[in-house]
Amino acid sequence: MKCVPALSKRNVFIYFIFLFLLYLIYLLNTCLVDEKKFNFKTFFNAHHISSYKSATIRFVSLLGYKTDDSLESKYRRLKNQNLVPTKRLPDALIIGVKKCGTRALLEFLRLHPDVRAAGSEVHFFDKFYHKGFEWYREKMPATIEGQITMEKTPSYWVTRSAPRRVYAMNPAVRLLAVVRDPVTRAISDYTQSASKRPSLPRFEDLALVNSTVGWGGTWSVVDASWPPVRLGVYARPLRRWLRRFPRSRLLLISGERLVADPAAEMARVQEFLGLKRLITDKHFYFNSTKGFPCLLKSEGKSTPHCLGKTKGRNHPYIDPVTIERLREYYRPFNERFYELSGINFGWP
Repeated sequence: MKCVPALSKRNVFIYFIFLFLLYLIYLLNTCLVDEKKFNFKTFFNAHHISSYKSATIRFVSLLGYKTDDSLESKYRRLKNQNLVPTKRLPDALIIGVKKCGTRALLEFLRLHPDVRAAGSEVHFFDKFYHKGFEWYREKMPATIEGQITMEKTPSYWVTRSAPRRVYAMNPAVRLLAVVRDPVTRAISDYTQSASKRPSLPRFEDLALVNSTVGWGGTWSVVDASWPPVRLGVYARPLRRWLRRFPRSRLLLISGERLVADPAAEMARVQEFLGLKRLITDKHFYFNSTKGFPCLLKSEGKSTPHCLGKTKGRNHPYIDPVTIERLREYYRPFNERFYELSGINFGWP
C-alpha cells in the first residue's frame, strides 16, 4: 500500500491562508479597538478579536514560528498610552513676583504645545486652600500624557503658608519666579494702582516718610511698610521657599532679560521644565511704542499681537532723590538676595 504524505502541498497552502487571515485579524485588533470610545459594540469586538489574536499567537508558536515581539510591544504601548485629556494638579507654578513680568512669562509659555495653563489666577494657596485639592484640580485645564499643567498666582511668593502648602501638594513641583529691579518694580506697582485711583498721592509721598531734625531741616526715610516697597525685598520670601524646596526646583527669571531677550530667557525656562526648545526668537518682535516684546503668533491667534493695554504703561516722573533713597535702601537686601539665589542680577 502506497503511503500518502501527511502534509500535501494543498494542505500546506490551506494552512498558510488560514494563518494569514488570522494574522490580518490580529493586525486589525491594534487599529480598531479604541478603548477611549467605549461602547457595547467595541467591547464585543475587542473581546472576540483579542481572543483570535491570542489563539493566533499560540497556534503559530505550536508550529514553531515566532511572533513579532516588536509589534506586540508596540500594541501594548499604544494600548496603555493615556490619550484622554484629564485634569491634573499643576506640575509647575509661577509663584511671583507681582509686576515683574509673570503675565508675559505665562503668555510666552503658552506658545509651547506641551504646556497648558489655567486661564486666570486661582489663588488656591493663599485664599482658597480650605476648598481642598479636588477643587483646585477642577480649576486646571485638561492635559494629555506628556503635557505640563501650570498655574500662575504672583501672591504665592509672599504668602507665608504657601511653601508648606505647595510642598504638601507635590514636593517635586517646579517653581518659577520672575524678579526685576525692585525700584522699577515699585514704580510699576504704583502706576497700576494710580491708573485705578487717580486721587492716589504722589509716589514720593508714599514711598518716603519725612521727619524734622534740628533747626527745621528735613530728611526722608523709606517707608518699608508700604506694600510696593516691601514686595521688593526678595530675600525674605526666597528664604522661606528654600526651606521647603531645593534651589534646583526653583528657577529665578530676570524680568529685564525677559524684555530685552525673551528667546534667550525662554530657553532657560524650557530647559528647566524639561521641554523641547520650541519657543525661539521667531516667535517675538519688539514693539517700540510699548517698549515691550510682542508675539508674532500665540496659542489662540495666528496674527501678531501684544499683551493687554495694561502691560507696558508709561511710568510717571519720579524725583531722582526718591529713586536714589530707594536704591540705597534696597542695596543690602539685593546683595543678600544674590547670595541666596546664586545669581547677580546687576541692579543699580
